[in-house]
Amino acid sequence: MNNLRRNYVTVGLVVVLFVVFLAETFMGGSESTAVLLKMGAMFNPAVVVEGQWWRLFTAQFLHIGIMHIASNAIMIYYVGQYAEPIFGHGRYLLIYLLSGVGGSLLTLAFGSDKSISAGASTALFGLFGAMACVGLKDRDNTILSFLGRQALALAVINLVLDVFMPDVDLLGHLGGLITGALLAVLLGDATYQNYRRSSRLLAAAGLIAYVVLTLRLGMTVTI
Repeated sequence: MNNLRRNYVTVGLVVVLFVVFLAETFMGGSESTAVLLKMGAMFNPAVVVEGQWWRLFTAQFLHIGIMHIASNAIMIYYVGQYAEPIFGHGRYLLIYLLSGVGGSLLTLAFGSDKSISAGASTALFGLFGAMACVGLKDRDNTILSFLGRQALALAVINLVLDVFMPDVDLLGHLGGLITGALLAVLLGDATYQNYRRSSRLLAAAGLIAYVVLTLRLGMTVTI
């Protein structure tokens, strides 16, 4: 019960993912292109040409197949046990959700106009990036330094595997990682010292530049 109170955002997110997956199943199946498009998966032409910008947000709640959601849910629950107490509930949720959007933005900028993508792994990679930054900032803290190295290792291993796996949104993962790292520097965390003001200003500038650049490239490529 104490663990639930400490990590209720993580538990809530996992529950939401499974509820949405059940909705996909009842609507015709999580591997159905029609269902995925109807429920908000990333599809570049729909975003730019048809103005369905909400897909940048909703894609992170959809999954394609039982193994997809199972693997993501397990990893989110695991990482959330450490990340949520460190960042605090509000910051943690913000990093998670915005990293999902950030991953979709890189997919919009450089992804194929024929591909459909979905999954919480964009947000998960955001948590990897955020935890890696915490470990780097608090190198003198043995526990945080270890957690940061573990998060970075998981991110690198998964990115390498993505290169050799078909139908994986490598761009979304990389975009989530970048966004999560920038947000961690910008927002700081709930328990430990924040970054210097100069670092936070650079992170804010980097985040703005990332959003502007990906949107501009996405509009240019898709139309």
